[in-house]
Amino acid sequence: MAAKEPTYSDAQIEAKLKDFPGWWYEDGWIRRNYKTDGWPTTLMLVNAIGYVAEAAYHHPDLSVTWGRVIVKL
Repeated sequence: MAAKEPTYSDAQIEAKLKDFPGWWYEDGWIRRNYKTDGWPTTLMLVNAIGYVAEAAYHHPDLSVTWGRVIVKL
């Protein structure tokens, strides 16, 4: 049987996120907003996130709009 991963409290998550500028914890999600120069840059960022996430077998929720990508973990 695989070892169970630790579960962190909301306070522990928020404390750990202090080491990661731009990230915050809200409504049970770890979030970050990225601003881009426009649609081509937005799509490049989404593809880069998707590539790294797939390689790590981790699949964040992405909201994609012109000039902005919102990542939720």
